[in-house]
Amino acid sequence: MIFNVVIFGAPGSGKGTQSAFIANKYGLKHLSTGELLRSEVENKSEIGKKIESYICQGNLVPDELITDMLANVLDKKQNEKGYIFDGYPRTTEQAKALKSILKERGMKVSIVLDLDVDEEELIKRLLYRGQTSGRSDDNYDTIKHRIQVYNSKTAPVKEFYKQEGLAVEIHGTGEVNEIFSRISNSIDSL
Repeated sequence: MIFNVVIFGAPGSGKGTQSAFIANKYGLKHLSTGELLRSEVENKSEIGKKIESYICQGNLVPDELITDMLANVLDKKQNEKGYIFDGYPRTTEQAKALKSILKERGMKVSIVLDLDVDEEELIKRLLYRGQTSGRSDDNYDTIKHRIQVYNSKTAPVKEFYKQEGLAVEIHGTGEVNEIFSRISNSIDSL
């Protein structure tokens, strides 16, 4: 049976870090939407050309294009044990689209891990990341804006997954290994 995880949380909640641990422990393929978008553009695929045209104009990549990209990825990797969806879905419409593309392939979301971290901690983590990685989007004003966008646009996806009976809230503060232990307990309980 294919096991699919959606990892969910505000910017700075630790999705990327925890996704790597989950992928390693459970043998799942980590699908980071941001990395997939960059890869499609670099490979100059048909979808990549469309994506690049939106990015060059400073526009968000439409849901339909991201969904098509993920569908292509799922079709190419038919022998995986499962996937971790990191950075997708970001809207309720994307959550519905993911449900549909998985169903078409005989799969479903197995669990949604909601990393819960308070805003003060998120800001602290992202400012630190900005100092150590040089990411230009990790400055105070941009961080506040990204959290605000998350709260208005992405947080409602939690309600969708709660209604589906899939959402598990994970306390996302503490040592990285402690957080991963909480995640592992939730996954193992399935």
